[in-house]
Amino acid sequence: MNDPGHQHDYPARVRFELAQGDLPSYRRAADFLNVNGVDVLCLQHEYGIFGGRDGAHVLTILRELRMPIVTTLHTVLGEPSAGQRAVMDEIVKLSERLVVMSGHAVSILRDVHGVSEDKIDLIPHGIPKVPEIATRKDTLGLDGKEVILTFGLLSPDKGIENVIDALPAIVKERPNAMYVVVGATHPHVKEEHGEAYRISLENRARRLGVEKSIVFHDRFVSQRELSEFLSAADIYVTPYLNPEQITSGTLAYAVGFGKAVISTPYRYARDLLADGRGALVPFRDAKAISNAVIALLGDESARKAMERKAREYGRGMSWPVVARRYVETFERARHDHALSRRSAFRASTLETRTVLPELRLDHLRLMTDDTGILQHAAFDVPRYADGYCLDDNARALLLTALIEDGQGTHAVRTLAARYLAFVNHAWAGDRFRNFMSYSRSFTEVLGSEDSHGRALWALGTVVGRSVDPGRQSLAAGLFHEARGSLTSFTSPRAWAYALLGIDEYLRAFHGDMSVQALRRELASRLLVRYRDAEKPDWPWFEDSVTYCNARLSQALLVSGARMEDEEMTRIGLGTLTWLEALQTSDQGHFTPIGSNGFHARGGPRAVFDQQPVEASGMVSACLDAWRITGDRTWIERSRRAFQWFSGHNITQQPLYDPRTGGCRDGLHPDRVNENQGAESTLSFLTALVEMQSAVLS
Repeated sequence: MNDPGHQHDYPARVRFELAQGDLPSYRRAADFLNVNGVDVLCLQHEYGIFGGRDGAHVLTILRELRMPIVTTLHTVLGEPSAGQRAVMDEIVKLSERLVVMSGHAVSILRDVHGVSEDKIDLIPHGIPKVPEIATRKDTLGLDGKEVILTFGLLSPDKGIENVIDALPAIVKERPNAMYVVVGATHPHVKEEHGEAYRISLENRARRLGVEKSIVFHDRFVSQRELSEFLSAADIYVTPYLNPEQITSGTLAYAVGFGKAVISTPYRYARDLLADGRGALVPFRDAKAISNAVIALLGDESARKAMERKAREYGRGMSWPVVARRYVETFERARHDHALSRRSAFRASTLETRTVLPELRLDHLRLMTDDTGILQHAAFDVPRYADGYCLDDNARALLLTALIEDGQGTHAVRTLAARYLAFVNHAWAGDRFRNFMSYSRSFTEVLGSEDSHGRALWALGTVVGRSVDPGRQSLAAGLFHEARGSLTSFTSPRAWAYALLGIDEYLRAFHGDMSVQALRRELASRLLVRYRDAEKPDWPWFEDSVTYCNARLSQALLVSGARMEDEEMTRIGLGTLTWLEALQTSDQGHFTPIGSNGFHARGGPRAVFDQQPVEASGMVSACLDAWRITGDRTWIERSRRAFQWFSGHNITQQPLYDPRTGGCRDGLHPDRVNENQGAESTLSFLTALVEMQSAVLS
């Protein structure tokens, strides 16, 4: 936060600067935080830090943020002005958690601002680790002195003049007493009034004849130097004049270092010095200060008892302890933020009808160049470094075949030809290659079984649905060449993808007996896999539920129905029913198995990270179940899965971005993955096309 007319040479860890009075810079800061995927914003609030009346400019940032806000309040006023109250009330409303450093602050927030104590975390002001070896006074030029210390930025509200007024009486009783004042003049005070306050203090000491008993260190001191001064001090004094002061870093440091402390009774001091951890004296009372200092310097046992209590209390204020408390607060804020998003949706149940968005291919075209579709994006910008893959180009080819079947346009046909060209180029004579760099070189000799199966699925769909004879012929030839490898595969998902492609292929060439025989063989293998893995409480194909799960049930269901194999159809339908129930939350949301751990039999299921490909697969499988059984409950289940994209999910955050036509890459516990890659976008668009087709039918 830069004061007017000032620029500073910040270290590299400072990522963004705001001009205190420039409102547009606050808006830019909000954009910067949102774009950089910040998990939590921790606002350190003091009215005088931020621009605008009563620091209201900071609200411009807070109103625009998408992440949870934790606000640490350094000032909480018992009698705020109307403007101060309005600013504080909105900060309270916009913050997920509030952190204060004293019990008095909790009471004021509760009584003045109506804040529930459940929203407030009391975390001490942090202090550095206390050095184990005490600093020798002679290293600071204080050998033989009884040191009274005050440190911090100088300003008239510090009340240092009252300690100077007490010095004649103190020095009379304790001739070796030395008052040490460490700290530069506050920059705002210096800018407006220069060094008038410091000069007035020096003149006061000379007038009272105690100038030799006071030392001013007019500079900022390092953490190490500050520790040395505190270690050398016999008594620490905070003679501050503002009774409303709710925190003081200097007082926290002194208590943490186990110093005997004398202070005026501002709010924070009353909290921190309770139970014998320090002595309180009235405001602006030099005589009371001198009496307290003389008493403590003359009674070593009382001073040591006070130091011991302060040191014991200070153990809970060390930075590692405070840091852990803040991490707990941040984690709770993220959890509460997710719950608050959810609560806005709880009043309404899922709609019985789904309003489908318009099909937009803007992001698909943006992700596609003259080679094919790129794999990944940084937000909604294609990421060249990750290149291309067969998996995504096969998905894109399948999507364009589905669109072309119903509402194909010249633009769609152009995209379809490009994706088919990529799939054709990926063929290596006996297997497909998968990954290609941006320099158009394949980075592997052979691709995975799953990518091979997915390519066959796309090729079969082109054969079954394309209206272009050239693409249909090329796809059919490639389909026949590539199907020969399937019998050596062991991946059940590769079988499932191929079975879905075979079903599409046979729409056009039902009499192809060799392809029908291949379907029978692959479907039988999938059925055997189910029989080997299933248990009474686990009707599934494997010992774990992992990725693209619904496609296994869908492939067996579709194949069984086409072959009129009742057992296959029944098992396909039964496994899909079990999977759909497993992936439905108590609130009725579609909640796919998370990719961060999946779900092994007998173990916990991973809730996150949820992937768009799972929702797309469930939409497609449920629609096929509806077509085969005629049971309209499957339509409702497909709608539930599709609504996951629009925010009817466990975190109530939309994955589909209507601004770009793309889909975000995944759902985390507290946020969405803002990158809009090919797989996620194609998953959404395919689900949308299939839902639109079901509505029309």
